This record gives sequence, structure tokens and C-alpha cells, in this order.
Amino acid sequence: AEPYPDGYRLRVNIEMTPFQKRPHLEVNLNDADGDEVASTSIVEPITWKIEFTMHIRGELKNPYTLEAKLFYPDGPAAEPQTITFEVKPPESDPLTTTDTK
Repeated sequence: AEPYPDGYRLRVNIEMTPFQKRPHLEVNLNDADGDEVASTSIVEPITWKIEFTMHIRGELKNPYTLEAKLFYPDGPAAEPQTITFEVKPPESDPLTTTDTK
């Protein structure tokens, strides 16, 4: 997972072991308080490499935890994969900042 410079989006890359039967994925993003700020479900992905963007809701509360769960609706589930990371607040844009001197 890699935060975008704007501080409110997250690029997520997931690579799975190539499969014969397509699994399902559940991906959750939680803030430092443990509150869910984004989630997605991917049903039967076509490819074993997936890239997508998640949008971070609310104010920034570091650190964030991303958890991905791979499972089959009628079969086994893999152990969830978890990563923790920090999101930098966006830098102010000098073109939109007004000088108050």
C-alpha cells in the first residue's frame, strides 16, 4: 500500500498465488482508533495481480492498518494479511495559499 501525496487516497497492490478457482477478497482500512475508514470487496478477480485506489474518509489519524482476507465462499480461507503505515498530511498548495501580510 502506498499513500498518494494528497493524503486522502491509498494505492493498493495485491498479488495472490495463481489460482484455478477464483477467490474472493475483502480489504479493510482502519485508522489509529480502529475505526473503518474504507473497505472493498472483490468477487472472483480475473487476474492474480490487482491494483486499486481506496479513499480515506475523515481526518487523518495515523497509523493506518490495511487488512486483506482471501477466501472461497464454499471453501477455505487464508490467514488475513495486515500492514500498518503512516499517511503524510497533504502539503499546502502555494498557488491557493493567500498572503496575509
